[in-house]
Amino acid sequence: MATTVITGATVWDGLSESAVAGTIVVSGDRIVSCGPAVDLPDGAEVVDLSGHTVTPGFMDCHTHVTINPDIGPSALMRGSAQKALGALPVLKELLGNGFTTIRDLCGTDVDPTTLYLRDAVAAGMIEGPRMLVAPHLISARGGHGDFSGAMAGEFQCDHRALELAAADGPDEIRTRVRQQIRYGADWIKFAASGGFSTPSDDPALPTYSQEEMNTLVATAKDLGVPVTPHCVCDEGVKRAVRAGVRSIEHGNLASAEALTMMQDHGVFLVPTQYTMLDDARRVDDDAYWKGQPMYKRRKYQRYAKDLLDSAELVADSAIKLAFGTDAGMFPHRDNWREFPMLVANGISAHRALTSATSVAAELLGLDDLGTIAPGKIADLIAMPGDPFTDIAVTGQVDFVMKEGVIHQRPPSPAGSAG
Repeated sequence: MATTVITGATVWDGLSESAVAGTIVVSGDRIVSCGPAVDLPDGAEVVDLSGHTVTPGFMDCHTHVTINPDIGPSALMRGSAQKALGALPVLKELLGNGFTTIRDLCGTDVDPTTLYLRDAVAAGMIEGPRMLVAPHLISARGGHGDFSGAMAGEFQCDHRALELAAADGPDEIRTRVRQQIRYGADWIKFAASGGFSTPSDDPALPTYSQEEMNTLVATAKDLGVPVTPHCVCDEGVKRAVRAGVRSIEHGNLASAEALTMMQDHGVFLVPTQYTMLDDARRVDDDAYWKGQPMYKRRKYQRYAKDLLDSAELVADSAIKLAFGTDAGMFPHRDNWREFPMLVANGISAHRALTSATSVAAELLGLDDLGTIAPGKIADLIAMPGDPFTDIAVTGQVDFVMKEGVIHQRPPSPAGSAG
């Protein structure tokens, strides 16, 4: 069993207020010991990470690895093989950027392609983060997960397949949930509100009734699968919390009352602020919006101030924040930018970092991950500098270990082995 010793760095355990000098010993896929003074085993590979901060591997709790920012009709028409092949460099890049775990929350494919990618990563067939997957977005027809409307007038074909997991009414919703779990879903995702990137819905309005949400969540819970909604609007958040969801994706128009409701019920928020608030702050930049759908820009123009106001409420709250980016709506190489966006919006560096490590692990139910401690799985990353004083170094990860296997090393001499 291979043994690796990581020395020279400061180590942040995923919980503490700051990093401290320490050494980590890894044997196989587990952390054996860590601390300022540990016994160094004979014959171990020694990796000197002087000048670096070591942290638990990052987790992105909201990605779309088979989607790219061109989510127009031509992209929707790509076949399953195209989408799977296109995801391979994305997965490798995510791992190289320090994201050792991701939760993929739906593709635009009729097939459950992301489940096949999940299994291929787990089997060691392809390189990438471990994946938890919700294969499709259960949605009301005409809602955020019904992509058939985006095809209207574009192609002479039957668009009904691109309704994907559309469902209306409790009976059909119940069937869709069971179908997703039959595929092998780790999570169920549904659209509790409209969104910004789809043409026929409004992000400020709910798209499922309380009864429909209750049925959806109860069906999944009966089968042991957690549920999260795409939900931007205030009323949608409240209905979803009442129904019993585990997290809320986005929540960018939630009121203080809705955030307090989430906190009281232990519901996590995955705020995806980089993609939402970058668009909101650039509504008047014509060059930025060139080539993007006019309906999307109009929605952001309408709700920009409300989005920015709600971000202040999140910063002032004690809600459990889990890191998620919505990458796929923008290039995956930029998903680290969620860290500085959170900090710019009033979230402390510590809270931002725990959102991608220990809090993310709690949300995802991954007890062996998210912290650095003896017995935990050895998902370890390192970056030059100190993310507590310069959060932007989260975009400079140059050492990646997943399950005790080193996937990336910094340039010599910091990465020299002995």
